[in-house]
Amino acid sequence: MHLTAPATRRPATRDADGMAVASFILGLLGLLVLNLVLGPIAVALAGVALWRGTTRPGRAVLGLTLGIADLLVLVAFMEADRTVSWSF
Repeated sequence: MHLTAPATRRPATRDADGMAVASFILGLLGLLVLNLVLGPIAVALAGVALWRGTTRPGRAVLGLTLGIADLLVLVAFMEADRTVSWSF
């Protein structure tokens, strides 16, 4: 007799949950470094996670917000320094 545990979540939902967490982490990290790269990636991952129906919508929305904040910080420093890059 072959017994297997039933799958509790679909793989697409699990992938969407991973994307939500990744968008949060990348958005948070993007506030400190590489906001030109990490901000848009965080926004894209959060959007896909929300579109796929993640079970962690709060983290996806937070990742989306942090990704947008990354880009706003970049724009603010670009206006202050008149350059594309900034440093502490």
